[in-house]
Amino acid sequence: MAATIDILSWNVTGLRAVGKRGFVQTLDECGADIVAIQEVRARPEQVDEALRAPPGWHVALHPAERPGYSGVGVYARHPWQRLETSLGAEEFDREGRVQMVRFGALLLVNVYVPNGSGKARSNDRVPYKLDFSRRLFDVLAPEVAAGRPVLVLGDWNTAPREIDLARPQDNVGTSGFLPEERAEVERWFAAGWVDTFRALHPAQRDAYTWWSQRFGVRARNVGWRIDLALASPAAFAGVRRAWIAPEVQGSDHCPIGVQIDRALTGQ
Repeated sequence: MAATIDILSWNVTGLRAVGKRGFVQTLDECGADIVAIQEVRARPEQVDEALRAPPGWHVALHPAERPGYSGVGVYARHPWQRLETSLGAEEFDREGRVQMVRFGALLLVNVYVPNGSGKARSNDRVPYKLDFSRRLFDVLAPEVAAGRPVLVLGDWNTAPREIDLARPQDNVGTSGFLPEERAEVERWFAAGWVDTFRALHPAQRDAYTWWSQRFGVRARNVGWRIDLALASPAAFAGVRRAWIAPEVQGSDHCPIGVQIDRALTGQ
């Protein structure tokens, strides 16, 4: 058995839609042991069995209360010990944005951080977005303080720094690159959380995970790196590799990956 495992995260922009574009084949061929997905946009009973229970995978889908909106899911080749979906606050829990999954010593947190743009790109959801991030930070703080390995990965809907989007100067007033949104992610960094991709690829440019669906934007790689895998210090000690997979199609996001020591998961 390999000494490491691969963990993927992917905002699929609708599980039923990506299912028609070969999601199960991608799942089986990706080589990962754990795949976290965001923006499921469906309740489990609305999803075909091939997606809900593919052979060889343990699956949990956590939908939002609102139909066709948000939702997260986890696929794992080995069973987990515990799974929780509540941050202890109804205003966040109703949107189906978090799964906290225990694999051995590792707490894997699958997260879909709210988009702050709101209606007509008014940025009126930014306060909610920031409150969500602060709540998640506080819920995880005891785990980090105890020196336990925690990996928080998913769609953060924020590009942390100028290197993380193609046109930073054009987007200083756009949700996803607002000063207050970036400051919140920087607060995580200041507390010891590590952006795994940027830590291992500090100078790599043109490395993006999301592209507008306007014609030609992805082909020209005019993108944003808003899908992140943040590791607590104890988790980062076991990280061996981090990458982005822009070649994977099917969504306006692409998967990101982290390779960690298998021992952390107890598998």
